[in-house]
This record gives sequence, C-alpha cells and structure tokens, in this order.
Amino acid sequence: MLCALALLAAAGCTADAAGGAAEPTPGLARFYDQQVDWRDCGSGFQCAGVTVPRDYDRPRGATLTIAAKRLPAAGDPLGSLVVNPGGPGGSGVDYVAGAAGIVSEDVRRHFDIVGFDPRGVARSSPVYCLDAAGLDAYQGARFDTRDGDGDQSELTAKGVRQMQREVKTFVAACEENSGAMLGHVGTADVARDLDVLRAALGDDALTYLGKSYGTAIGAHYADRFPGRVRALVLDGAIDPAADQLELSVQQAEGFGTALDAFVADCVRRTDCPLGGADDGAGSAMRRLHGLLADTGRTPLDSTLGDGREVTRSRVETGLLGALYSEDLWPQARTALADAFDGDGTGLLRLGDRVYGRGESDRTYRNSAAALVAVNCADSASPRTVSAYREAAEELRTTSPVFGPGLAWNAMACAYWPEDAVAAPASLTAKGADPILVVGTTRDSATPYRWSRRLADRLDSGVLLTRDGDGHTGYRMGDSCVDTAVDRYLIKAEAPDEGTVCR
Repeated sequence: MLCALALLAAAGCTADAAGGAAEPTPGLARFYDQQVDWRDCGSGFQCAGVTVPRDYDRPRGATLTIAAKRLPAAGDPLGSLVVNPGGPGGSGVDYVAGAAGIVSEDVRRHFDIVGFDPRGVARSSPVYCLDAAGLDAYQGARFDTRDGDGDQSELTAKGVRQMQREVKTFVAACEENSGAMLGHVGTADVARDLDVLRAALGDDALTYLGKSYGTAIGAHYADRFPGRVRALVLDGAIDPAADQLELSVQQAEGFGTALDAFVADCVRRTDCPLGGADDGAGSAMRRLHGLLADTGRTPLDSTLGDGREVTRSRVETGLLGALYSEDLWPQARTALADAFDGDGTGLLRLGDRVYGRGESDRTYRNSAAALVAVNCADSASPRTVSAYREAAEELRTTSPVFGPGLAWNAMACAYWPEDAVAAPASLTAKGADPILVVGTTRDSATPYRWSRRLADRLDSGVLLTRDGDGHTGYRMGDSCVDTAVDRYLIKAEAPDEGTVCR
C-alpha cells in the first residue's frame, strides 16, 4: 500500500463564538477559563495539557487532554505563535522541538513558539489501527496484476479482492482499537481545540503557522472564528473543497511533476543511477519504470534484518518520501543505485520516514492511523470500489509511478465506520484580517493550484508564490519568502497580492 502525508478533505462547521468578543457556547466556559499548568520539560521548553470536550455538542461529557509544548520568546513577546507541521498525523509537540529551523531568529525573539498534538495524534488520545507487525504486512502487501509486475493500475479481479481484504482488515483494526475516538478526530473539532488553546495561552487573537494539512486547521479556524485572527500563515495549502479521492488524484499528479524534476536533475549529475545527460530524462524514466516492474515481480532484500521484503509499493513509497525536499535527492540517488545492485535498504529507510517507523525499535508513530482517520472523518468519499479502480486506471497515464497506489489507498474511507462531516458550503472566513497563503509552484505534496484556490476562497486571502521545488515555501532557503512571512507574523502586514519569489 502506498501512503502520503499531506492529504485532507474539508471538514464542516457550525456557528460558534465567531467574533473576537463573543462569549463561548454555553457549557464551554469551563474550558475557556481553565488555568493551564506549564511545567519545565527540558532544554528550555515548557509542557502542559489543555482540557477540551471530546464532543463539542456534549460539553459536559467525556474530555480529552491536548498535549502542548512551548519555547518562550527570546525577547519581549508579542504573544504566542502556534505551529502545526501537517499530516494529518504530524505531532506539533515534536515539531516545535526544532523551533530554530521552523521560524527565523527574529520571529523567535517576538513570540513564544507553541506546538500541540491535535486530537487523535501522538500524545492527545491517539488513534491506533494495526500493530507494528500488521502495518509491516499491510505496507508490503502484493496484489495480483495482469502482467505480474505489481502495477496497481492493472489489478486483476483477484487483485481487487486482495486489495479489498487488506483495506477492510485495516479499517476493522481502527474500529476495534479506536472506535470511541473515530467520530471525534475531524478538523472541525481540531479548530475548536485550537481556540481553547489560544485562550489558555492568554492571547486575544491567534497568530499561527500551519504547513500542509496544518493549512486546513488554520482555514477552518478562521472561518469559525474570523474575529480572533491576528495573523495566519497557511503554507502549502490543501484544496478545501475536494473529497479524499479527488485529493489523492490531484496529489498524485503533483508527485508526478516532482518526480520529473528529480529525474531531470539526476541525469545532469555524475552519480545518477538512471543514466546521464546524453541519455536524457526519457531514458532515465524508462530505467526507473523497469526497476519498479522488476521489484513487482521479485522484491529486493535489505540489510535491516527485520524480514521485510522491498516490494514495488515500498520502492514507490521511498521515492515519494524523497520528493518532499530537494535535500533528500542525494539520498534517493544513492538508494536507487543500491537498488539496481539488488539492495533495497536505502529505499526502505526513505519509506520508513513516511510511515514514522523507527529502525531500532521497529515500532510506528500513530501518524499513519491518524492520517486515515482524519481524512475519512473529513471527506465524504465514494463508497464503490469502481470509483477507486477507475481513478487508478486514469492515473496510469498522468502519474504512473504514484497515482494508482494513492488512488487505492484512499479506499479506506469507502469502508469507514463513521460518516464524514459534510463539507461546508463555503469557507470564506468573512471578516477576518488578511490571511497569508504561501504556494510553491512545483510543490510535490500539495499542488500549487490548491494554494491558489484557498487564497481565492478566503475573503481576505493573500497569495504569496514561491517559484521552486519541494514541499512548502517558508524556511526552505528562499529569503524573499522568509522576509515576507516574517514581516507578516511580526507586524501583521501582508505582502502585496500576487507577489512572486523567484
């Protein structure tokens, strides 16, 4: 099975304390008025738990504790900057530990940097599905195809039944291990948790940096609480109007474009295992497809000693993981060179980064389970197998390496035990101060057109474009983007609409 880390469909919301001066909904006052005990947790950080209702429609019922971690400002703080790395399934507590790389020194001087684990993730009532052995088997599963090469755009009837069985096993494990939480992990609820966190931090309005899926949290927050927006940076946006299958199709095309860029760069380098400049990108891509077909028939070995075969799907996942950042391209070239020599270890390691699998303890973070749980909670996806089969076949042309696997991967939502929250009729954040949307033209995981759409949809959306490769734009080595974002965060002054950084 192939999985990516930046998929989300829009979640619905209802009117609730939308203005900055509005009183909380009856029954929620005890959450907004709570006193949070921040304690030292090493290396200059402070940690705390923020209590929220599990079900906002029943605020006197069960509660959850949202884990939070902050690094106090290096200077005189303007307030707090809450950050989210994306996912769904990314831990903000882990993310903020690398605060020096998340924001500039200037921003660090002006804000306490705060990360939180959204509900269902890591330390905040995490959802679980399969155990480690089950996830290993699930990710390495092989399916019957017409040519026996593992191409999931050409599954036979037997292969489709195998796919259904694997997906149903995964969903059944989610229901068995996390049934009580599955109906309460959607982005609509996370946005409400974020407002409780804002109040606990003592800020009248929210300053926020959300990357990838984190843009959805921020957009839904702004739509529900437009009067409580100070400055929101939504970097590498998702399309809030698309369902899970649509997002998978569009994301696959984005990864296909990123793969083209990687191959074009590779053939210009002396260490490229796909060929040289004289051979051209077309020849290099054919060599890559040959490797995929070979591993579809005969998996590679690895030196990790954990018994996992490096199947075609694991090769695809490793490649996909390397496309999130150009910094990983040298590692991908080395891993491919080893793969052509019969050693799949490097590609397996790259894939383990995607799934959050530890090499020493051989366990997984819950990010893969949270990814599916949130996506299915937020997206009213098709319930028929034919929709996913047709998408996989269509993507064979537009994104042959990643498309079919991503299309089938979305099928978990077809069997999900909880109904998705209806998508909002609009997501405009009417009345909010300017909201900065950052889009990268050749973003691998969140196609640039998603950022354009979100900026257009938000009444006060301002689009800042980074002309480049990789996932997201801020703190990716572009001083033009960094300067504009820093100014917006510190002074709440957005750049001119249509600004392009090259």
